[in-house]
Amino acid sequence: MTHEERRVILASSMGTVFEWYDFYVYGSLAAVIAQHFFSGLNPTAGFIFALLTFAAGFAVRPFGALVFGRLGDMVGRKYAFVVSILIMGLSTFLVGVLPSSASIGTAAPMILLLLRLLQGLALGGEYGGAAVYVAEHAPPGRRGFFTSWIQTTATTGMFLSLVVVLGTRATLGQEAFDAWGWRVPFLISVLLLVISVWIRMRLHESPAFTRMKSEGLVSRAPIKEAFGRWRNLRLILLALIGLTAGQAVVWYTGQFYALYFLTETLGVDANIANILVALALLLACPFFLVFGALSDRIGRKPIIMAGCLIAALSYFPVFKGLTHYANPALERAQNQAPVYVVANPKDCSLQFNPVGIASFTSACDLLKAFMAGHSVHYVNQHAPEGTTAYALVGEQRIDSFDGTALPRAEFARRNASLQEELRQAVRNHGYPAYADPSQINFTMVLLLLFFLVLQVTMVYGPIAAMLVEMFPTRIRYTSMSVPYHIGNGWFGGFLPPVAFATVATTGNMYDGLWYPIAVCAMTLVVGLLFVKETRHNDLNAP
Repeated sequence: MTHEERRVILASSMGTVFEWYDFYVYGSLAAVIAQHFFSGLNPTAGFIFALLTFAAGFAVRPFGALVFGRLGDMVGRKYAFVVSILIMGLSTFLVGVLPSSASIGTAAPMILLLLRLLQGLALGGEYGGAAVYVAEHAPPGRRGFFTSWIQTTATTGMFLSLVVVLGTRATLGQEAFDAWGWRVPFLISVLLLVISVWIRMRLHESPAFTRMKSEGLVSRAPIKEAFGRWRNLRLILLALIGLTAGQAVVWYTGQFYALYFLTETLGVDANIANILVALALLLACPFFLVFGALSDRIGRKPIIMAGCLIAALSYFPVFKGLTHYANPALERAQNQAPVYVVANPKDCSLQFNPVGIASFTSACDLLKAFMAGHSVHYVNQHAPEGTTAYALVGEQRIDSFDGTALPRAEFARRNASLQEELRQAVRNHGYPAYADPSQINFTMVLLLLFFLVLQVTMVYGPIAAMLVEMFPTRIRYTSMSVPYHIGNGWFGGFLPPVAFATVATTGNMYDGLWYPIAVCAMTLVVGLLFVKETRHNDLNAP
């Protein structure tokens, strides 16, 4: 590897690490941010709107891919991802200095939402630019290895954000951190921004784009050309359904959903769970490079398809293993202490709430939301029409109520009473309030988390090279960025709300895994049948 090649990889990877760090810091601090920017709302609503602001960054990623993809295909790769990192970095820094709603009122959450949208737009342009730039500098036969450095950046950025947040909290103490210390991870990102921009400004444009520009072959309308011609649109759809959709759910399940499952479902202390996930990320990170390099020898497609297959076959035993080793008391309760929700199915909603603003207030919905939120395994029993839903917890019957037409204050009072009655009942029935640290088998939990992240490295390590190689140079930036960000921003981003809705409907806390399994199966079938291997494709083809 030459000095210039190392500098290209360093500049692209470091900038992308920085962008992912910025993006994840917000997610890690959503609860604290809710206290400062949504103080005019009740705590639950504030947290929901904080998560909605977080989700907004994911939702606009495909639009950022269009904006910066067009820029990168018309003006140049280097220019597009220098602009994207500036927008991301400045938006993140401004979150750190933004006055709270106590100081400037409703302007605070509005500005915060705007900054979050800018972050999402910038991230939509960053990944495609970095992947295309590195691939177009890579020598033939080594594109998988070169671009796999970019693939380490999302995991590294998440790891870095966890380390900085945990380190700042430990240094300042919880009280100071909640009061003002949460701003520190946002503020120090400006140092990373300065270094990243300085390195990127010293780079040259990619050889493939320079050659195409000198020959006058640059596309004047890359979006129209990418989506308006069936030949190109077909490749984009295949890239989405046959590659990135499956890659996305494996990535989100192995990193985000695993952390959510530990903390929210199994009740593991947040610091312990974050440390375990961070260690798993650290141990597995080199395998991005291993599978990237391996894809140069045996092909991208076999590795990605194998990762999807292994994930689909292993999710149920792995997550049941996490329960067994992290919270054995919960496992015993689920096996030995059945709970029943008795309701007319017509009164029960599908509690799918991707933007966090829907409300489910029927008697059945209130019971099911509680059970799903407290990891209570329950069995649905049908009741005649007109029956008000109730729960059977052992020998105890707990009647719910229909809150649809109640005034807000009356609903809040009755719901609080119902929640407390249910909480006491399930605790007395054997369901633990949290995972006992003395009962956690840390070694086995870490091994299972490592196995989940290893699957992430299989599907994610070769994906950048394959996406770059699928499309012609003149529309490459636009064409590869859009399916990547739709797959990861939407297919992956829908994982938490789909999983919760499924669990609330069936009563089985593992049934949320059917969503990533189904998407992996879809990608496996489409990928095997219709997606062609790309490692020998010519990147200089216009």
